[in-house]
Amino acid sequence: MLIDSHAHLVSLENLPEVLQRAQENNINKIVSISSDIPSTEATISLAEEYDYIFATTGVHPHSADQMSEEVLIGIDHFAENDKVVAIGETGLDYFYMNSEKEVQIDSFTEHIRLGKKHNLPIIIHVRNADQDMIEILTKESAADTPGVIHCFTGDYDTAKKYLDLGYYISFSGIVTYKRSEELREAAKKIPKDKILIETDSPYLAPVPHRGKPNEPSYVKHVAETISDVRGISFDEIAEITKANAEKLFRI
Repeated sequence: MLIDSHAHLVSLENLPEVLQRAQENNINKIVSISSDIPSTEATISLAEEYDYIFATTGVHPHSADQMSEEVLIGIDHFAENDKVVAIGETGLDYFYMNSEKEVQIDSFTEHIRLGKKHNLPIIIHVRNADQDMIEILTKESAADTPGVIHCFTGDYDTAKKYLDLGYYISFSGIVTYKRSEELREAAKKIPKDKILIETDSPYLAPVPHRGKPNEPSYVKHVAETISDVRGISFDEIAEITKANAEKLFRI
């Protein structure tokens, strides 16, 4: 059995067929990610319909400029829902810079505080912003609130800084790409109790589906690549990552 720890299910087309394929490929739990208030509402509705789907609530850094007192109240409210298992996706993205740095930092800091308030892990998006991210997590004593660096793309030295703060590291389809040697080396070294796998559907489909819409059933290709680089069986990496996701999200 596998768990897709990060998928944007409400962004997928032909969702019933996608979920059927996930079940056929032994994906027994999916964490469906929100990026704003409307997607939170849709994701919670989906999670309440399917017992193996779990929801998050938060505002993506691309939309950090939409944060307001009303939005914070909304996230705070949705975090009380029994099917909500994490705060996010939140974080910092200095590659696209859809929102100013300070706006992103303020939004991210509010998410950390909500995670602490509700005793929920935070799902972190970070791109071209590791230095600021680590400084904020340290300043906010974010180690008190568990979380995951989703879709990790860095080297092991960077991963180690997050690991030292108590965070999980999640690998997506990028780890299967030919030029991702450094990332695979990181996947080889991450402690087995801190590694997760994800699809980030509908984005970043793994080889052999690269360039096509991604879906939860493809998380098996991420698991296969990581089992290869770590020199362990597919069943072992499936069990390791399943146990880690269940522990982090309490699902």
